[in-house]
Amino acid sequence: MCYGRGMREVGLREMRQNASDLVRRAQGGERVTITVAGRPAAVLGPVSPRTWREWDDLAGAFDQPTDPGWADDRDLLDDAVTDPWVER
Repeated sequence: MCYGRGMREVGLREMRQNASDLVRRAQGGERVTITVAGRPAAVLGPVSPRTWREWDDLAGAFDQPTDPGWADDRDLLDDAVTDPWVER
């Protein structure tokens, strides 16, 4: 294992052998770089906590006046509904 740049590095083989331990460390806040052939390939780390906002913090974004040209732009759109997964 290398301790370069402040982040632990483990090879792919070691990751396979110690996956449970590495996941527990990630849950504890540690970030681990997974290397393949000595090159960084992925980073294992803790999940970022969701940041919830109160409505009062966001309401200001919705109380602005509407763009006066919005209705004209909307009328230019094609109203046809298409299935993007159907081959044309």
